[in-house]
Amino acid sequence: MPYRRLPNTDSARIRALGSAVEKAADTDFQELPFSTGTLDEARSVLAHFTHLSARYQQLYETQVKAGKSFAGKIKNARMYVSHFIQVLYMCVMRSEIKEEQLALYGLENVHLVVPDLSSNEQLLEWGQKIIRGEQQRTAQGGVPIYNPSIAKVNVMVTLFKEGYQTQKLHRKATSRVLQEIADYRKKVDKVVLEIWEEVERHNSGLPPEKRLAVNRGYGIVYYYRRGEIAE
Repeated sequence: MPYRRLPNTDSARIRALGSAVEKAADTDFQELPFSTGTLDEARSVLAHFTHLSARYQQLYETQVKAGKSFAGKIKNARMYVSHFIQVLYMCVMRSEIKEEQLALYGLENVHLVVPDLSSNEQLLEWGQKIIRGEQQRTAQGGVPIYNPSIAKVNVMVTLFKEGYQTQKLHRKATSRVLQEIADYRKKVDKVVLEIWEEVERHNSGLPPEKRLAVNRGYGIVYYYRRGEIAE
């Protein structure tokens, strides 16, 4: 005998509820295999869950699109910050800048090695340190580094920072809706189960083949175990 299994994906949940609601709309009131209270709840739950799912998809697509643009900003900021630090080190080795002035950039204890810029947090931290350090050194009368200039570095770091903050907002919004969906699944599953239970009880007196066919019309999904033949 086939067995039923509740939907395990959100799209399957929406299909199951949608099938029941659509079938009920085409069924005479007197022949409805589940209560009107259950039908009303199913309509409400379906509408809300469909809205949540569409909202999540919209937010996710926006996040992905923004992420592609942000990737370019990461690359540029990392390149400019790294290049500036390397030029700064060359100036120190040529005695054009005093080694002790590396402390202005937070680079006094890294032994002329470019710091780790692999994470967004590290890139933002060092970008801000480099900008602040160069501004302090030139304010003390030091000759500015021009290739790249700190103004250009500042532009790239600022664009990266804005993109980074935007991405965090996108992820937060997407995660919030995803959690709403996760919390609401219990209610969706409860309504689906109620419909299936009521439909099966209502049609329990029908011949097996007809019963399964009628029940499937209300969104019930049946599975056959290995070796069983579908009716």
